[in-house]
Amino acid sequence: MFSKARHVFVYNTTKETFLAFRVTIADSMLGRLVGLLGRRSLAPDSGVWIVPANAVHTIGMLFSFDLVLVDKHFRVVGLKEMVRPFKVIWPNFRAESVIELPAHAIFRSKTEVGDQLVIERVEARKLPQPDLVETSAELSTQSP
Repeated sequence: MFSKARHVFVYNTTKETFLAFRVTIADSMLGRLVGLLGRRSLAPDSGVWIVPANAVHTIGMLFSFDLVLVDKHFRVVGLKEMVRPFKVIWPNFRAESVIELPAHAIFRSKTEVGDQLVIERVEARKLPQPDLVETSAELSTQSP
């Protein structure tokens, strides 16, 4: 019924800084509806990417956060810093999605309207393991 959470990282190529390393994708109806509701805080270097969306509300929220509005080419078209609980952010019709980030993430990353972002999946990659069978075979042929 519930799918495993998917994560992306968000990198600002214009400023060469990271906005967040572990951003949860909210692209289902339920995920977009819930967003950050029910959380008491947002961990550093995390966030929620709401796709599609061009506006948000913070009714029922318990903390402030930063909001980055992004177009279909991942260019920043709007910024809202320190969005407080019980506010409504009106639609930005150039935005295709929004990224909710911990407070002060915009300031720390120096992100501005017009900056180009890279949003890519976070994947755990396994390191290649040496083939133990070949290694032991090579050792047995080398012994006198």
